[in-house]
Amino acid sequence: MTRTSTSTPAVLYVCAARRDQSSGLAEERAVEEGHRFAEKNGLHIAVQIADPYGEPEPCRRSGWLRVRELAARGEVGVVLTRWPNAVSPMSKLRYPELDYLGRHGAQLFFTWAPLSVVSAGGAAR
Repeated sequence: MTRTSTSTPAVLYVCAARRDQSSGLAEERAVEEGHRFAEKNGLHIAVQIADPYGEPEPCRRSGWLRVRELAARGEVGVVLTRWPNAVSPMSKLRYPELDYLGRHGAQLFFTWAPLSVVSAGGAAR
């Protein structure tokens, strides 16, 4: 699918490689899945942001802060990430971020096939 004026802008957030590793298979898969998900769902990836995996507090990651900023400015309507742990491995830190995105009109979708049919905002806590 090509980008159209009606396709929804999305940010692809990748948080897979550990700080002491170069990008690897997990990061490659996250990027590939994100692009496939976007194409399948009529989204265009306006920006791709990566953070190293390992910091559980999302707001301590410069990439996640950029995601929040894009959502707050209304520049993206969708945040794509592979799975919930990319936001935070701790649900008590993850759900406030989902609420933040929602308050700014952005939805979070997981691109990993078993989770890709569920919007994070609609997932059970």
